[in-house]
Amino acid sequence: MRKVLAIALCKLGHFVGGLVGKGSSLPGKLALKVCPDILRRVTLPERVIAVTGSNGKTSTVEMIAAILRADGKSVVYNEEGSNQIEGVTTLVLTRATFGGTVKADVLLIESDERYAAHTFRYFHPTEFVITNLYRDQLTRNGHPEWVYDAILPALHPETKLLLNADDPLSSCFAQGRENVRWFGLDRCSVSGDAPGGVYHDGAYCPLCHGSMEYDYVHYNQIGAYRCTKCGHRKPETGYTVTAVDLEAGSLTIDGEVSVGLAFRSIYNIYNILAAYAVCRECGVSRETAAAVLSSYLLKNGRMQTFRLGAHHGMLLTSKHENSIAYDTNLRYIAAAERDCTVLVIVDAVSRKYFTSETSWLWDIDFDQLCVPHVKRVILAGRYCNDLAERVSFTGLEDWTVEPDIARAAAELKRSGDEDLFVVTCFSDRDKLLAHVEKEG
Repeated sequence: MRKVLAIALCKLGHFVGGLVGKGSSLPGKLALKVCPDILRRVTLPERVIAVTGSNGKTSTVEMIAAILRADGKSVVYNEEGSNQIEGVTTLVLTRATFGGTVKADVLLIESDERYAAHTFRYFHPTEFVITNLYRDQLTRNGHPEWVYDAILPALHPETKLLLNADDPLSSCFAQGRENVRWFGLDRCSVSGDAPGGVYHDGAYCPLCHGSMEYDYVHYNQIGAYRCTKCGHRKPETGYTVTAVDLEAGSLTIDGEVSVGLAFRSIYNIYNILAAYAVCRECGVSRETAAAVLSSYLLKNGRMQTFRLGAHHGMLLTSKHENSIAYDTNLRYIAAAERDCTVLVIVDAVSRKYFTSETSWLWDIDFDQLCVPHVKRVILAGRYCNDLAERVSFTGLEDWTVEPDIARAAAELKRSGDEDLFVVTCFSDRDKLLAHVEKEG
């Protein structure tokens, strides 16, 4: 009886929430109050795929869903993006019959890394993808090794893990397990010889804290590592990007599968590879996976084009409190090699809670913008002075501060015709898009 009541309450709450533009997590929260173990009482599809990690969850899940659907499978996934246990409960119960059966071939779950153990308390995925673990939202997540400890209880012994072989921390989840598949990148055109960024979290082994050495690095501490003390090292990969040409917008997987890149970023390459790997493990042909990935444009709006006066603009959405997300987008701008202005907006630190903690700005490598084609940098939003203090410690010379986003947009509209890159977060992007003309 409680099961039926919880399902009915969740469906009703989701319907009402849809009318007012909300309802991704509250219905699940109400259902859990009525029946706390409701996720144990429902019948799920035979295949349950989970994706977690610091960055790349939403993009990876979107691509997995697109590939599996192209292969003829019915897929249920949290398209609304709510990825904690309440949101997952909403997803499952709204797609279930009143008898508690989710009718689909695949249940695909994006899971918040910190709450994965709560989400998978009563059921476990058949495949679990972990994209990466690094500094993210310090005020709620602390150190990446704390997040590692939070995820560990969510990993059931029977679950097949798909792990990023190039990440020295998340690769540790394979300890004591045999059912593991690895994905990673060989040395390629985007690789360097040593870790980059303003900090080096990969300096020490996460297992024994011995000194770590690198054969090559793709970004920050992600690359081919080896511990000089215990031997922890990058394992051999079963799914491998063997060549990358960011200028041409292409990559090669396993030496023979070509994939086009809509978003030419090393960061996006890992998302593509993770999606490819799990879909191949689910029996999808390489041809189907490659065809979908080559033509797929992300729906989550991380990259959007627009017009502002005579400027052709590109919005690059970064995750606030996450220096890796910023570094990746700044690297994209630095590689563009065409005259441009860069507008950086920090008007809200978090979507989920109030904080004015901005120490994460000091982890961002703003010196990447010290290239000839970046003609000026504008810092805007409530925390523009925090940005200005950080930027004052870089080699950037032509930068200005404009607290008001609307005034910054108006000034840009009146002057210049160079390309415009805007770097901001999900909470702030609409504050800029309200003043531009969208393209496409």
